Amino acid sequence: MSQMREDPRFPGVQIHESSYVDAPVEIGAGTRIWHFSHLLDNVTIGANCSIGQNVVIGPRVTIGSGCKIQNNVSIYDGVTLADDVFCGPSCVFTNVVNPRSAISRKSEFAATPVGKGASIGANATIVCGHSVGKYAFIAAGAVVTRDVPDFALMAGVPARRIGWMSKAGMRLGDDLVCPHDGSRYAIKGGILVELES
Repeated sequence: MSQMREDPRFPGVQIHESSYVDAPVEIGAGTRIWHFSHLLDNVTIGANCSIGQNVVIGPRVTIGSGCKIQNNVSIYDGVTLADDVFCGPSCVFTNVVNPRSAISRKSEFAATPVGKGASIGANATIVCGHSVGKYAFIAAGAVVTRDVPDFALMAGVPARRIGWMSKAGMRLGDDLVCPHDGSRYAIKGGILVELES
């Protein structure tokens, strides 16, 4: 029977025996890496992350603490996840705008930063070279082809902003008050900001 194990290289980290971790890699305590995943070289993962089944990360990728990466996600060079990012099953990050099998474009990898607390839905695609703002919410199946503002709710192909989301992941109504925790927001210069309580 296969099982999770603590790798002596990474105190407090649980790694399923079917997964591979190359060197050098840094992993924070409390992180769990599930079945059939592979961490390539020069990857840094923060504390208390959950890395699902069949996930590939790296090389040269940084992932913050508290992130949840669901099954069948590949995160390659150029992508950076801040703390508390959620990546839904089979979401896609591209790293080249115009790939061709016969032409190497590794020198053209474009940066794709994902802000703190953002959520990316199942089967969504984030086209490289665009940033996803903090606490943004990308709907399942959406294709992001432009920068995403903080707190934006994005849906469709190509993705367009259809609303605003709170830090708690609730869609905001016209009053811009979160129905979950009562936090209040305002639109300033076309951008949503959280008001101090």
